[in-house]
Amino acid sequence: MTNIGILGTGRVGANLAGKLFAAGHHVTLGSRGSEDTAARAAGVDPRIAFADQRTTAHTADIVINATPGDSSLDRLTGLRTELSGKILIDVSNATRDADDGLPGDLCYPGSSLAEKLQRALPDTHVVKTLNTMLFMVMTAPETLATPPTVYVSGDDENAKKTVTGLLTDLGWQPAWIEDLGGISTARATEAMILVVPHILRRHGFKPFAVSLSR
Repeated sequence: MTNIGILGTGRVGANLAGKLFAAGHHVTLGSRGSEDTAARAAGVDPRIAFADQRTTAHTADIVINATPGDSSLDRLTGLRTELSGKILIDVSNATRDADDGLPGDLCYPGSSLAEKLQRALPDTHVVKTLNTMLFMVMTAPETLATPPTVYVSGDDENAKKTVTGLLTDLGWQPAWIEDLGGISTARATEAMILVVPHILRRHGFKPFAVSLSR
């Protein structure tokens, strides 16, 4: 059992919390106040703990960033001490919204949120993953008709191995996990978000992932 803290109590954070808790991990959702009430109302398992984000980051062994990507860097830089020496799994995409509220442009063209986080948190092992799919696929990849791909980027090999183990707990088969290399490769997967709004506008909010076929 691993002590996992999830920063962010929206659909992504709540979805991950439920599956990881069911897999036997101790999970704490880190909120910024009234967010925990909304998450409870949305059906989060009452056995999952809630705390403020600083406490969540401090007490967890592994932290998942599921906060809005356009504000993640500021939020997490303020938790530098709490995140020191820990694995930070970044599943967010940093984008600016188009007029219809869907992702329009990248916040960090020529770079990535994951790279920015790693630079701002040099004592933390940042691993980028799960950011190339709709949130429901993160915890139920087997529901897609075509085997999906989950990409992994990070500079620390041991951290990536640990994250790969958590991915299997979420239902990802080893053949579906693609290690791209160092954290700089996250700029490629973060750029994949730009295809998502076009798919959603044409087909609606149906589960899909941006995958690799061989």
